[in-house]
Amino acid sequence: MAATSQNTTALPEGICSILDTDLYKLTMQCAVLKHYPETDVTYHYTNRTPHLKLNRKAFDWLNIQIGKLSDLALTESEESFLRDKCHYLPATYIAYLKKFRFHPATQVEFTFVGGPGPDDAGEVTLDVKGKWVETILYEIPLLVLVSEAFFRFVDTDWDYDGQFEKAYTKAEILLRNGAAFTEFGTRRRRSYHAQDLVLQGLMKAGDDFKENPEYAGKFNSSSNVHFCHLHNLNPVGTVAHEWFMGIAAENERYEDASEQGLLKWTDTFGPGVLAIALTDTFGTEEFLRSFSKPCPLPAAKGKTYAEIFTGIRQDSGDPENYVKWISDFYDKIGVENKAVVFSDSLTTELVLKYKACAEKHGLIPSFGIGTYLTNDFTHKSDGSKSTPLNIVIKLSSAAGHAAVKISDNIGKNTGDKATVEKVKEQLGYTESGKVVDETKRWG
Repeated sequence: MAATSQNTTALPEGICSILDTDLYKLTMQCAVLKHYPETDVTYHYTNRTPHLKLNRKAFDWLNIQIGKLSDLALTESEESFLRDKCHYLPATYIAYLKKFRFHPATQVEFTFVGGPGPDDAGEVTLDVKGKWVETILYEIPLLVLVSEAFFRFVDTDWDYDGQFEKAYTKAEILLRNGAAFTEFGTRRRRSYHAQDLVLQGLMKAGDDFKENPEYAGKFNSSSNVHFCHLHNLNPVGTVAHEWFMGIAAENERYEDASEQGLLKWTDTFGPGVLAIALTDTFGTEEFLRSFSKPCPLPAAKGKTYAEIFTGIRQDSGDPENYVKWISDFYDKIGVENKAVVFSDSLTTELVLKYKACAEKHGLIPSFGIGTYLTNDFTHKSDGSKSTPLNIVIKLSSAAGHAAVKISDNIGKNTGDKATVEKVKEQLGYTESGKVVDETKRWG
């Protein structure tokens, strides 16, 4: 392997492009623009690793970077890229995005309570409010900035040495073992440069082994639209929990929220387009009841959502039990050749384990790998793990009603606890499986 880590002088900081986000934020914004353009929402930040705190220097830097978001706008080159690579985005949406601007001064509330010294740690609160269509793009850049601030000012005992090579080696293992995978690491990346180094390593491996018959795997692309623009890749992604959470909260109808989400998504993009379904917003059992129903849109020709959608994405719970569950579901309704995308805290070892399990049960596996690629560092001083933050920003209300998520992993449940319990009872949801300690997800 001839290539090595890149020069780190004059590294970019913060967010430099409005497309420095995951594709599903753009596709969801497109769907929200069509179906919920006037809905007011709120978002709330949670640090699932509360022992890893920001200091005042990090907070001050973050304040500046959040303010700079108002300077971002879609460039002509980015607009051309979206028209060329993202044909499913209608012209009306791209025209909207061209005029779109962040307004953090009125939409973001960010506070710090801690000691007066620059290195004093403290508690951070971070909330977003406004029209859904106007605030939906905050999640990814805010998470990116919080993570970067922590590793710029708090945990600084690390460097970029070997990151390119580490990504290349991981890709080589996956390719040699026949795995198809995508880089999903934007939201918890260590920095912009870290993600770029990773992508360069993955692309180099993909190019080096593409003609080798012993390497049957495939590096697909990235979910980050900006880096896909930078490296001429096709961005990958479909939908997140937020879509179903917002629909359910908007009119407080949880019994058919998944069905409405599938219907309005299909109505926005067409049957079979952006067609990987996320199953665990209110528990997979509830989702599959909706997934097996016929889509009423004429273009669907009476097919069920399970037939229309290419496959499903696993994001919580036990992956091997999930595979058996989904395989049995597809067998029962007579649907074949469906994909399963794994995306929950993956490592190379877990990818190979879940790949074998999925193939054994007749599913076509692929993998979205995030934190393990873009935030896999060790401390320079002693070689110990430099632990990533486990941070999320979730929709907390829509149209004045609490928004909740009921995961297949209890530790990932989010939102107002009373509403969570009410929805569990309403949907007949029961807890199962082991509880994952989210404070120790990455060490």
